Amino acid sequence: MPKTRITGLGVVTAGASGVAAFADTLFNPGNVFGHLQRAGRAAETDLFIGAEIKQLPDVPELNPKLLRTVSLTGHLALSCVSQAWNDAGLAGEDPTRIGLIVGGSNLNQRELLLAREKTKGNAAFLNPSYALTFMDTDLCGLCTQTFGILGPSFTVGGASASGLVCAIQAHEAVLSGRVDFCIAVGGMMDLSAWECQAFRSLGAMGSSVFKDEPHKACRPMDLARDGFIFGESCAALVVERVGARSSGPVRSYAQIVGASIRCDANRQPSPSEQGEIAVLRDAMKQADLSPADVEYVNLHASGSRLGDDVELSALKRCGLERAHINTTKSITGHGLTSAGAVETVACLVQMERGRLHPCRNLDEPIDPDLKWVARDPLEKSIDFCAKISLGFGGINAAICLKTER
Repeated sequence: MPKTRITGLGVVTAGASGVAAFADTLFNPGNVFGHLQRAGRAAETDLFIGAEIKQLPDVPELNPKLLRTVSLTGHLALSCVSQAWNDAGLAGEDPTRIGLIVGGSNLNQRELLLAREKTKGNAAFLNPSYALTFMDTDLCGLCTQTFGILGPSFTVGGASASGLVCAIQAHEAVLSGRVDFCIAVGGMMDLSAWECQAFRSLGAMGSSVFKDEPHKACRPMDLARDGFIFGESCAALVVERVGARSSGPVRSYAQIVGASIRCDANRQPSPSEQGEIAVLRDAMKQADLSPADVEYVNLHASGSRLGDDVELSALKRCGLERAHINTTKSITGHGLTSAGAVETVACLVQMERGRLHPCRNLDEPIDPDLKWVARDPLEKSIDFCAKISLGFGGINAAICLKTER
């Protein structure tokens, strides 16, 4: 039976660009949170809290002329694909056997708002490129054109589970034999002030409690949490078939040994314990793992009061209460569509280094009896880990990874 492994990584967050810098922020997390300032996102009255990227990363492969037409979301996607492409050494591989899947939908809301406001009252002056950039497939075109990818390319939307959903879709595309290599990109959802206000009104996005202390606002799984805190981010992973290369050994971060996506038949933002249990159990069954085999779980941990409680209940009902757990969003913020991909990169970095990152602001865990990696990194060799992601509309996804030593 064919197997897949992850051989290339790329990541950009508010605190880091590149895997090495990202690892530094995971094991020595500082504060990247403040009041959101980007044009089109900054609130006129009540201030939104989040983490924004201060300096955009370079993309050596990108034509400077093209760069002027690329959105913030597109720029980050190209940077992450560039990192992952070079990390996996894909140059020279058959471009017809390389695919690309972008996770996320409605990715350019802020930039589209700015474009419309710029020509308000005079629509004839709207830039014709709007006809391309309002579609999420523009990221497919940017990345495939820049890197000469000739295999299948498309987008998948799974709300805040999109980053993990696209990684699972890349895994399945490789298993099916359609491609030998598939790049999964967890695209950044570039929120405008409208989406921020809607999330706040819905009760999903914090934080009025810590509006004067932004560094304390992002606290998933803590008793004082009051909603998710946005964080700009993007990540890419190269998934390939084991044995696909004829040119000798290649560095491998881990094998994907189990994966599952299920829905709850639920349009609402409320989580489902049964849906979360189902994907975790599915992924472990595919991987032929017992709960005792899973040494580490990277939680979705959005910071939602209901969502965090339900997730921990599902974890315990799956028998995973003995696994070490932490929350990457406490360090990066919630990237929404990018989150699952960023957190999968975090899993792989931790597995490779034999070290688990701490959680910021986890002062009073909602369940103190679980094995939290709280204030300090933990030296821990990991053979198997599980990652779960959840999205509005009843979307659940889980993946199991195995270290290759």
